[in-house]
Amino acid sequence: MLGFTATDDAEEWEDERILAESQNSPWLFAILVKRYEAPFMRKVRSIVHNPLDAEEVVQDTFTKIYVNADKYEPQSGAKFSSWAYRILINTAFTRYQKLVKNSERFASMDPEYEQHYSDWTLHSGLNQRKDGIERVLAELPGHFAVVLRLHYLERWSHQDIADETGEQVGAVKARIHRAKAAFRKRAKGKESELLAD
Repeated sequence: MLGFTATDDAEEWEDERILAESQNSPWLFAILVKRYEAPFMRKVRSIVHNPLDAEEVVQDTFTKIYVNADKYEPQSGAKFSSWAYRILINTAFTRYQKLVKNSERFASMDPEYEQHYSDWTLHSGLNQRKDGIERVLAELPGHFAVVLRLHYLERWSHQDIADETGEQVGAVKARIHRAKAAFRKRAKGKESELLAD
């Protein structure tokens, strides 16, 4: 009976509290799904037009939100919804990119997202040729390989990496900058392999 009352009560909770509590009481996460499923779907349909693809993006997003709940830290001016929508957009762009690669893109993306997608593809360039990239990363010093992997392959923000390592954001940015330079230098000899279609 207590569980039922608590869950019933949870409908009134803030998103942030539900996310935190759902780690110990997974059924509470259904409240976030109920709140965000429809708006997420509307947002994704403006990027990925196929309803089945859009549905998969939304499901993947909820999975990522739940799995990464412990990485979410409330900050002033940055609500749960901002963090959740960032995950949604990145997941949608990844799916869109796959559709383009497989020549399954039938409609252009809404103009609102064209520039965001262009920026995103620049930052996700390392993701294009994963095998070659992994070989180059294996040759880099460990601290360089780790930040590049987290930032570009796993999509961690500078702040996320700083929180995880206990460093200042500026130090993380500087290391990523140096790591990119080292990556380019190592990759030069493998350029054809990394850039081949």
